[in-house]
Amino acid sequence: MILVFGKTGQVATELARLAPDAIFLGRDQADLSDPAACAKAIHSHTPDAVINAAAYTAVDRAEEDEALATVVNGDAPTAMAQACAALDIPLVHISTDYVFDGTGDAPWKPTDPVAPQNAYGRSKLTGEEGIRASGARAVILRTSWVFSAHGNNFVKTMLRLSETRDALSIVDDQIGGPTPARGIASACLTIAGALMAGQGRGTYHYAGTPATSWECFARETFGLAGRQVAVTGIPTADYPTPAKRPLNSRLDCSSLTADFGIPPPDWKAALAETVTELRT
Repeated sequence: MILVFGKTGQVATELARLAPDAIFLGRDQADLSDPAACAKAIHSHTPDAVINAAAYTAVDRAEEDEALATVVNGDAPTAMAQACAALDIPLVHISTDYVFDGTGDAPWKPTDPVAPQNAYGRSKLTGEEGIRASGARAVILRTSWVFSAHGNNFVKTMLRLSETRDALSIVDDQIGGPTPARGIASACLTIAGALMAGQGRGTYHYAGTPATSWECFARETFGLAGRQVAVTGIPTADYPTPAKRPLNSRLDCSSLTADFGIPPPDWKAALAETVTELRT
């Protein structure tokens, strides 16, 4: 039995589709603002594996609420990992490209130095460090630009805006890999299976290919949805946000493919599926 932290988020929703027999804990059953409750849930259920698909994801709000973000993204995963280590239960934890400083143009490798530039990134790094220190049999899976037909994400925002706007200015100098939540869910289950079989541990990357900009991502979305929207590319400097965004979110996923046989997903194909699902 797999125990999943998260119930309504993008990845948790896809995990429920792929693994309906798993146990899913929502905030009412395991609030990540109470790390001890998360550890208690693991001790109570004694699952075969744990997947943490829950997080504080409000990147801009985290700038003013870093203490809570750190508890949810840092202390809670650490408590989960400590419980998993005590019971010898494998753990799969989802992290982010925001642990890097976003400079350069080379894809980030799992072994590259980390230097988060915003509160959200710092909170996620705290979780990574706590998991590694726990000694748990764990895989940390960093990903980026998550999208699906569920929850809040860039694709749904663009389609909503296109209903009332015929022109939009979209940032064109942030480059990354849009990643389908369904692919992340599938990867987490494959990794969990390998961990249960006694194989693998460490930090890996999983992100969509090919790398693109938010502007191009938006254009592809509008094209697939048949929306007539004039898109103008603008630099990040012209679209200030409370949290600093990385310009380079490219992730090198080669070690995940080599160790687990999981290739990076084709985000354009996944986007087409997402737009079709939203239509129906």
